[in-house]
Amino acid sequence: MELLSLEKQLSGNAYPGRGIIIGKSGDGTYAVTAYFIMGRSENSRNRIFVEEKDGIRTQAFDPAKMSDPSLIIYSPVRVLGNKTIVTNGDQTDTIYEGMDRQQTFEQSLRIREFEPDAPNYTPRISGIMHLENGTYNYAMSILKSGNGNPAACSRYTFAYENPQNGEGHYIHTYMGDGNPLPSFEGEPEWVKIEGGIDDFTDRVWNSLNEENKVSLFVRYIDIASGTYETRIVNKNQQED
Repeated sequence: MELLSLEKQLSGNAYPGRGIIIGKSGDGTYAVTAYFIMGRSENSRNRIFVEEKDGIRTQAFDPAKMSDPSLIIYSPVRVLGNKTIVTNGDQTDTIYEGMDRQQTFEQSLRIREFEPDAPNYTPRISGIMHLENGTYNYAMSILKSGNGNPAACSRYTFAYENPQNGEGHYIHTYMGDGNPLPSFEGEPEWVKIEGGIDDFTDRVWNSLNEENKVSLFVRYIDIASGTYETRIVNKNQQED
């Protein structure tokens, strides 16, 4: 597998949908994650990220324009002890509750499937970051329809131990634009993680399609101490 430029992967796809990036900073100090959302419809674009406790939630930018909150209003990021959960839907809560009952990441997701948004059947993508005693590992999951068949669910989990400095993985919901939207295929993409939190945030945000991007969350977690910094960018709150 080739180590890819994250910016090229993002800029080369006008509509990856929602995406999760997890990895390690170049200096080896930080566990890094990012989550972004994009939208084609007015309802999907009418959103912002807001901070909540240790995580974030989505919220309508203009409540009067919100036509359907299902599938688009949820908590993408939650923290359970030394674990940070990042997902593209309300399965964040499913993972949190399952792991709080001593289930594994994979076991927690057994009761969930892809989203019921025919004909796209959008995959549910999830990530878990585990920091303990100065060590760090992470895993990613995708739940997708069986080649567009809603009667079948394909489940894939990818676990990464001892992640290397300046490297990470990127998974997203769609291979590109289309009707229906083509689900992500293959392993999470192996990508470079470059720069400090502000530089990394700018790299990701500026690489996303200008028309379709909606919001971005980035977090750098100090592997030694567990303390973190967060950045949030909302297109709806940017000055023209």
